[in-house]
Parts: sequence; structure tokens; C-alpha cells
Amino acid sequence: MTSRPLRLATRALILHDNRLLLVNAFPGPEATLWCAPGGGVEKHQSLPDNLAREVHEETGLTIAVGAPALINEFHNPDTGFHQIEVFFRCNVTNGALSDSWTDPEGIVHRRRWFTRAEMAGIRFKPDSLPAAAWDQAACAYDPLERLVKA
Repeated sequence: MTSRPLRLATRALILHDNRLLLVNAFPGPEATLWCAPGGGVEKHQSLPDNLAREVHEETGLTIAVGAPALINEFHNPDTGFHQIEVFFRCNVTNGALSDSWTDPEGIVHRRRWFTRAEMAGIRFKPDSLPAAAWDQAACAYDPLERLVKA
């Protein structure tokens, strides 16, 4: 196993009309894994500022970042990758999803709203994502999960 620095990321739980916004989790059209929008934290920026930037880059939406809802961590022991994600409840303040939006990093190429029932038919991470989005419980901790392939 290779030793790599711990990665910190932020993710947005955005519900609209009882649907959750998800994006493709890995680059490339063959990826079938979905996740909440967000990404890696840059130094000297707050977690909410990082999240607002990442969501705008990936979706074109402007958001208001609310309270934390979930802390999740996952890893790949084969590569030494280990990421801690802080999920925040968010609201869209400006914009709409558009197929013409381009992620400047070239990772996100699909973005879609899913009902809780539709999520039963797709692959997503973390496993606790639906409960964190819809159950409105206090901030939860999701123990270490093994990273899965796209």
C-alpha cells in the first residue's frame, strides 16, 4: 500500500421538488456510479466556500450552504487513497441545470435530479446518501467504506 495524504472534500445535499441532485462520480461515459456534487477542499478557503465553488463548477448552479448533514469517509487500501467528505444541506439560489454546461475540470459530464425511489435503481456512494438527504436527522457519521470502481 502506498502512503498518500488524507484528502478532504465537501459535498452538497440539494433537494428540489423532493428530488436529489447527483452527478457522475468518475470521468468518462462508462462510469455508472453517482454521487452528490462537490469535491476537494483547497487550503485557506472555508468548507462552505469550497463547496459553493465546486457545485458551481460541476453544475452551473449557485447555492447557499447550510448545516452539515453527514461525515463520510472511504478508502482504497490497495492504493492508499483515503477521503473524508463533509456533506452539507444546500439550496439553489440561482441557475438551472443545463446539458450545455461544461465542468472546467472535465470530470462531471452528467447531472440529474433523482427521487428516492429512483435511487434504488442506480449505483451511488455513500450508501447512507438517501437517509442523509431525506431523513433530515442530525449530522451523522458514516464509517469507513471501501472505494468502489466506476
